[in-house]
Amino acid sequence: MPDSTEVSSRVLTIPNVVSFIRLAFIPLFLWLIWEGENLLGFVVLLVAVSTDFVDGLLARRLDQISKLGQVLDPLADRLFIAAAVVALGIADVVPLWLVLILLGRDVLLGIGSAIFSRWGVGVLPVKWMGKWATFALLLALPMFFLAVVFPQIEFILSPYAWAMALAGTGLYWWSGFQYLFEALRLAKKGGQRASARPVR
Repeated sequence: MPDSTEVSSRVLTIPNVVSFIRLAFIPLFLWLIWEGENLLGFVVLLVAVSTDFVDGLLARRLDQISKLGQVLDPLADRLFIAAAVVALGIADVVPLWLVLILLGRDVLLGIGSAIFSRWGVGVLPVKWMGKWATFALLLALPMFFLAVVFPQIEFILSPYAWAMALAGTGLYWWSGFQYLFEALRLAKKGGQRASARPVR
């Protein structure tokens, strides 16, 4: 009986296509917000958020978990979160400090990944803390935009959006440090193995 959790090297899978579509939505979303089409931008953001849950579900149901998908899915999430936060910052919906805090986490992880890759540390599996952080942020960001599109209900949406955003931001950084500590542990382990090899 085949192992349903086997990770393949396939590139063209249905979940990967969904992730590519989510990536393609990023420039469309930013262009709509730049043009002041907040309602259409909200719709695109909502569709993109829904695809985040669809591709993971399809990967498991269709047994199409791939190495590319393990990189592509979280990358698409981070890029869409960054794009949405920047758009909200430009529109003065969220303060600059929130934009910098969220972007700073991904910059830190990017630098850390580049450094640790020199010690042979590859892509780390997604942690549940990171999944919860992404879930919270991908709920908060559409609520912020919905409050912009329909200011009549802003007083209802704003407290929930801020609660999810702050919780998601905290978890986002917590998961980021988890990745860095795990990468550091693997790098040290790899260095110890290398130093234990006999010199030829």
